[in-house]
Amino acid sequence: MKTMNAAALFSITVLIGASLSHSSSALAQSGTPTVTQNGHAVQKHVKTIGMEEYRKIVDHPGTALIIDVREPQEYAAGHVPGAINIPRGVIASQIWNHVGSSDKADVDRPIVLQCQAGRRATLAAQTLSELGFTQTSAVIMNLDDWQQSGNPFVK
Repeated sequence: MKTMNAAALFSITVLIGASLSHSSSALAQSGTPTVTQNGHAVQKHVKTIGMEEYRKIVDHPGTALIIDVREPQEYAAGHVPGAINIPRGVIASQIWNHVGSSDKADVDRPIVLQCQAGRRATLAAQTLSELGFTQTSAVIMNLDDWQQSGNPFVK
């Protein structure tokens, strides 16, 4: 009788474990947003511009602070003229070096954020918005397309 109870208990344990494993796997796949979904969700709350509008800003230096949020080695390989480099990962701490201290910064100054394709720029714009900046825009375009279209690019 003990053998049967132990076997029954083992079978029930295996079934429950398999059921929980399958449920958590399904939940993880359906309930957890992907990085891409997060990027799209953030983009809905961030002002975005395309290549044409970005070209107008680049052609009129001083109309906005242009920040390239790519990594330093990407920036060094080539960038849009007038853009300063502040990688996305450090934008919250490094922005103050370019706009003044947090208590004296002009949070209404137009800031345009650009990266390789727009994802990092969108996330950086969201970060700056959370810091109180009101005029941030993310450029949604492929930087290779920008360069191939004959737009200004410094190497």
